[in-house]
Amino acid sequence: MKKTGAWLARYALEQLGVRYTFGIPGVQNTELYDELNNSESITPLLVAHEGGGAFIADGLSRLSDTVGTLVVVPAAGLTHASSGIGEAFLDGVPMLVICGGIRTDIPWKYQLHQMDLHQFMRGITKATYMIERQEQIVPMIFDAYRTATTGEPGPVFIELPANLQMFAAEVGTLPTWQAPALPAPASASQIDAAVALLREARHPALFVGWGTRDCLAELSALAEHLQAPVATTLQGFSMFPANHPLHVGFGFGEAAVPAARAAFADCDVLLAIGTRFAEIATGSYGVSVPERLIHIDINPKVFNANYPARVAIEGDARVILPQLLAAVREAMPAAPVNSALQAKIAADKQAYRQSWYAHDSKGRVNPARFFDALRAANPAEAVTVVDDGNHTYLVAELMPILSARSAIVPTDFNAMGYAVPAAIGAKLARPDVPVNCIIGDGGFRMTCMEIITATQNRLGIVYYVFCDGELSQIAQAQEIPYNRKPCTVLAPVQIDGVAHAVGAAFFRIAGDADLHKQIAAANAIALSGQPAIVEVAIDYSKRTAFTEGVVKTNFKRFTLAQKARAIGRVLVRKITG
Repeated sequence: MKKTGAWLARYALEQLGVRYTFGIPGVQNTELYDELNNSESITPLLVAHEGGGAFIADGLSRLSDTVGTLVVVPAAGLTHASSGIGEAFLDGVPMLVICGGIRTDIPWKYQLHQMDLHQFMRGITKATYMIERQEQIVPMIFDAYRTATTGEPGPVFIELPANLQMFAAEVGTLPTWQAPALPAPASASQIDAAVALLREARHPALFVGWGTRDCLAELSALAEHLQAPVATTLQGFSMFPANHPLHVGFGFGEAAVPAARAAFADCDVLLAIGTRFAEIATGSYGVSVPERLIHIDINPKVFNANYPARVAIEGDARVILPQLLAAVREAMPAAPVNSALQAKIAADKQAYRQSWYAHDSKGRVNPARFFDALRAANPAEAVTVVDDGNHTYLVAELMPILSARSAIVPTDFNAMGYAVPAAIGAKLARPDVPVNCIIGDGGFRMTCMEIITATQNRLGIVYYVFCDGELSQIAQAQEIPYNRKPCTVLAPVQIDGVAHAVGAAFFRIAGDADLHKQIAAANAIALSGQPAIVEVAIDYSKRTAFTEGVVKTNFKRFTLAQKARAIGRVLVRKITG
């Protein structure tokens, strides 16, 4: 039979269960958009900017079983999207990037948008695919999807030339999609080695990351059997509920909250699952990892990269954790409930929160009180989408996430502006639960116009814009050593004007007294399908444990001469201004 390339691409995406595509039509993809418009199961969504489209696709992938899919034009469309593609690549998030290509059936050079797309994409994708004939389209898209979703997930790039989209050719019998099976289990010897360490442990602890996103039941059972405290990475901070008595918070080193530092202080066996021990997760590599480290990850390249593992097990946590849990249960009795440990964790958490309550916010919004009010106004399964900035660590330390896989945040790529569009993807993934976006005024300026996409599609998202007039995370890092804040002080933005422009409702929280009323009003608007923007006069004067810990960790690494120079510069600038 004869089929156009656009029809074949649509068929492949329908087979894969893709529900949405994101992008902007252009010269090299109008045929595909026209075909997607005929689909009964795929909705092509117009975005304001391809970068926003990529972040939307990322958010959808993180919170659903479908893979976020971009349909963009080459050159500017693809380069605009590259920040979102890069975020997905470093964060281990699957994504399909389908890009129209220049015509390959004509001899002319210097066609519109002509550039080496694959050279550009190789550094931020797991693989790139160039389709040359119609019969390749379906199997190649299937193979790309398999690559994106197996092993450590990530984005893949597919170039589909415009002429293949337009014209029909013989393709033969079309394949149907067969989902890949889960990876093989670990060997018995590896599991036995891990169990042997855990059986000998006096103070075991768990450190869990994004790789455990579908394993809450097994994680909870394992932690309870061992009576082991559980810390998470930043990306994984919704992998273990904050109201579990063994949850201690994000990180466990000097940059962690007191509950985590205390609970991990005497850890003699660490079970790390689905984490790379990357810079942010470890507070600038400021954690003390015991020699008896059990490291489980789907990517073997992470083993021994930063901390040597006594036992390293390559595999998918969905397979390995049930295996390990069964072996632990068989080999050792459940530890008695450690009431002293759980009481200490609870007391440390309360004391840390009390330190925020006691902080004088000088009429502005106290972060702890804001997150208390937000938590109280939303069900446990509500989704929190967080941007990159000082507020990132406030959320990680002060916002109790109660439902697994209900909060997402950019981590290793750390793209500011991520959260506005990613919240759209989150709402498409979870249409029946509230979605709250937490973003600073700096990040908001980058992508706020993408809220038009939420308005156009009746997606009731609440955007909380933390306003202090600075790029606060970097401004705080500048203030102590430099006594100045070059290029981190922001020009004022009329947030209410932005709301009017994008069709969102607007609310303002000027102080703690406004919290409950304005959050309730914003939630009511969101229920009607209209986005809401809430300007929050946040107080950033108290530093997070993460910020203080990272500064201390890095300062300790300086040589004596480097420390003298740093301290000298601080003193001179304090005196001279």
